[in-house]
Formats: sequence, structure tokens, C-alpha cells
Amino acid sequence: MAIGDISNLFQFLGGLGMFLYGMNIMGDGMQKTAGSKMNQFLGMVTNNRPLGVLLGALITAILHSSAATTVMVVGFVNAGILNLTQAVGVIMGANIGTTITAWMVSLNSLGDAFAMLQPAFFAPLMAGIGAFMMTFSKKQKMNMAGEICIGVGLLFIGLTFMSGAIGPYTDAPIFADIFRVLGGNPILGIIAGAIITALLQSSTASVGILQTLAMNGVVSMSAAIYITLGQNIGTCVTAVLSSAGANRTAKRAAAIHLMFNTMGAIVFAVGMYLLTFILPGFALGPINAVQISMFHTIFNVTNTILLYPFANQLVKLSALFVKERKEGGLVYAGDGEEAEATRHLDQRIFESPAFAIEVAATEVIHMGKLTLENVQRAMDALTDPDSKGTEKVYEVEQTIDKLEKRLTDYLIKVNNLSLNEHQKLVVNDLFYSISDIGRVGDHAENMAESADYMKEHQIGFSDVVIQELKEIAESVTKSFYHAIEARRTGNMDHVRKVSQYEDEVDNLEEEMREEHINRLSTGKCDSSSGVIFLDIINNLERISDHAYNLAGYVKNEL
Repeated sequence: MAIGDISNLFQFLGGLGMFLYGMNIMGDGMQKTAGSKMNQFLGMVTNNRPLGVLLGALITAILHSSAATTVMVVGFVNAGILNLTQAVGVIMGANIGTTITAWMVSLNSLGDAFAMLQPAFFAPLMAGIGAFMMTFSKKQKMNMAGEICIGVGLLFIGLTFMSGAIGPYTDAPIFADIFRVLGGNPILGIIAGAIITALLQSSTASVGILQTLAMNGVVSMSAAIYITLGQNIGTCVTAVLSSAGANRTAKRAAAIHLMFNTMGAIVFAVGMYLLTFILPGFALGPINAVQISMFHTIFNVTNTILLYPFANQLVKLSALFVKERKEGGLVYAGDGEEAEATRHLDQRIFESPAFAIEVAATEVIHMGKLTLENVQRAMDALTDPDSKGTEKVYEVEQTIDKLEKRLTDYLIKVNNLSLNEHQKLVVNDLFYSISDIGRVGDHAENMAESADYMKEHQIGFSDVVIQELKEIAESVTKSFYHAIEARRTGNMDHVRKVSQYEDEVDNLEEEMREEHINRLSTGKCDSSSGVIFLDIINNLERISDHAYNLAGYVKNEL
């Protein structure tokens, strides 16, 4: 091998590296720019299944990777956030969205007359502008725009490098021989496309390489079609591997993705093979990058149109490949509420930090609801001597403590992802929220212990005191409820209500302390029950303070 050949090899590998890296940081920048809008996508999918296709395409266009989208879908299904029928729509949409980058690449095949319109012409300028924006600008939006510019620039510079490295070999007989074999044998062509895509873990990258070869005129029509079909099968490998540690339902989602692409590939391969006999000149003729983009889009759109009506049948068919069995290899954190919440914290969702934050926020809300119920149980135990709620309080408190730890561990990992400034603020506030909710759980446990102490020592409250406790407890629980709703809805009305109830609780606590002192001085209350009473209203007032903190975090984010 001559030194020139080694240089061209290095140039090709370097170009491939820049292409992959550019695609990665461009998707990262676009995802940050999309920001909070991506948080709304998941709810739209779960509420309206037909939107799954559109949103799957949109998310993939932002991430520039159908593999990343389908891995997220496996995570959502494993977490129980999406069901299989909804997942089918998102997966189909992901296949359509992945064609966007192919169309971007095909712009490089414009003729010399349109040289100034080709991305490769202004790619170095975009990379330079992006670098200046990131270096000299302190604004978050400018930095995100800089990331996108650098990503686009590196992507097309990489393509130019690859094309330049292949150029000297376009007349080499080996290219003609390889593509003649692949073009005449659908199975070999599909296998070649699947293997290359599986190794690169990106159908977008493998299609880009194929388009680079096409721009140099070394790819035949039939070979390009078979390889493209194989690329659509190869992109399923990432999701299949991701499902290895997931539950049965998530494995079925990965199987649906594989079946969907394989069925379409078989139908189109048979059609192309028949066309080879009918129009041999057409099938063995050259193909350019634009035509590859057109076929890639036609294949995915047609496949979606044909198979979308049979989404339920695909779900049923997946059960034949993934047999019904107990989840022997998957160990959840515990039972009941803790297991359910931990199951939702699936790290596959890290493919999109925006979704990962949304899932974390959802579980913080879930933790808050559990804690609110525990506060109400503890108060029932205090105001109703016949109540047996303290055992449940202790049981749920253990769950809350475990959730606090697991949510904290999850958020630490989310915090290490690529986040914009607002997302970092939300993650920090979620850390604080978990801590505040955990403290509320501790106060509920304290009140349950007070109830047990009163029962053990046969201490009781008068009807007047019980009525006072119910009054302040109602304001406290309303305050905490609206704090949770503020996090769930992001509505300032709930924040304002928390502030109102906090003032009300402070006033009630002060009045009740004064009245309690009067009862002690007049002998209407004994000291043993008085100490417990003061401890209870202190715990309730502290719960209200934590609710105020929770609402304050939401206010800071708006």
C-alpha cells in the first residue's frame, strides 16, 4: 500500500469521524434549543396515539438518530409510560424522521452552477461562526446556536473529506465488482447494509457513506436500494441490544421495530428484484445522492402507510417472538409504589435529557402525593383514637425514604447530561424538592409516633383541641397539595394559594400556642398532652414551610 493510499484511508476515517461528531453535536444543540417543548411531546403521544407518528418523526429530526429515538421508546415502554400500540406509532415516525439528514447530505450533489448553495461550500464558515459564538458569547441561546452551526459545519466538512478520499478510486474495478454482486443479489445487499449500520450504530451515518459513494458515481441503482433496505434493518440492532435488560413489554417494542423494518425491506426487495428482470438497464444504472434520499423517504413513508393500520396486529405478532414468562432477570427495587416509581427511572430515556427531566419531575410529583397521603393518615391517627393508620404510615415512610435516595441518584446522572441553563435550574430545584418532600415525610412519621405514644399512655385530647388540630391540618394539607400541583402544572395560581395557606398556618399556629398556654394556666389541660400538642402543631407548621419552599422552586423556573 502506497503512502498516498494510507493518506486517503486516514482522510476517509477522519472525515467519517467529523461526520459522526458533527451529527452528534448538531442534534445535541437542536435538542437544547427545543428545550421545554420536548417536555410536551410525551404527553401528546400518550393522549393521542395517531400523533405518535408525527412526534416520532419530529423527535428523530431533532436528535438526528432513529436509533436514539427507538432506544428511548424502549425505555418509555419499560417504564410503563407508553403502551405498545402507542410505541408503534412513534417507531414508525422515527423511521420517517431519520430521512432528514439524508436530504441534507444530498444537497452536496448540486451541480457546479449551484456551488454556493451547497452546504459543503459554506460549511467551514458555519463551523467558524459557531466557534466564535461559543467562545465570545456569554448568552445561552447564542451558545446553543453555535453548537448547531459547528455541528452542521463538521458534518459537511466530514462528507467532503470522505468524498475526496474516495475520489481517486472511483474507476477502480473492485468498486464495480462489489456493487455488481450486491446489485444482483438482494440478500447480500441487505446483509451488507445491515452489518455496516449495526457497526456504526446509526443508519443516518451509513446512508451518508452510501450517498458519498453515489456522489462519486460508483453505486448502482439496485445495489443502493438493497443496501438502503439493509440499513433500515441494521438500525434496529441498537434498540434490540437496549432491550436486553428490560421487561417483556419493552422487548416486544424492540421486536416490533425489527418486524416493521424487516417486513418493509422484504416487500421492497422483492419488488426491486422483479424490476431487475423487467428493466435491467434501469436497475443496473447509476444512482445519485438525491435519488437515494428519495428512495429512503419513499420506503419509510410507504412502509408506514401500509403497516400503520395493522399496529394492533404487530403488537399481537410480537408476542410470538417474545414469549410470556416471568421477569427472572430483572430485579426491581422493591414492591408496590417504590417498584413502580423505580421502574419509571429508566436510563434509556437519557438519550433525551429533556424527557429524562420530565420523567424525574413526574416521579417527584408521585413521591409528593405519597407523602401527602401519609400526612393525612398521621393526622387521622391523632384525631381518631380508633384509627389503625400508624403502621401504614411507617410502611409508606420507608418507601418514601427509598424513593428519595433513588430519585437523587437518578438526578445526579441527569445532571451530568448535556443540559441548557434552564434545565440545570430545574434539575437543581428537583434535588431541593426531593429533600423537602423527604422532610415532610419525616414530620408525618413524627406525628404517627405521637399518636402511638398517646395510645400507649392513654392520653387524649379534648374535643376543642381536636377541632383546632383538624383546622390547622386542613390548611397544611391544602398548602402541600397546591405545592405538588404547582410542580405538576407550572401554574402560578397554585403557587399563590400555597403562599396564602402558609400565612394562614402561621397565624393559626401562633393563636393555638397562645390558647394552649391559657388552658395550661387555667388547668384545663395537663402538661403531658400539652407537650404532644405543641409538638404536633410544630410539625404541621414545618410541613407548611416545606410546601412554601416547593412552590418557590416552581416560581423560580417560570
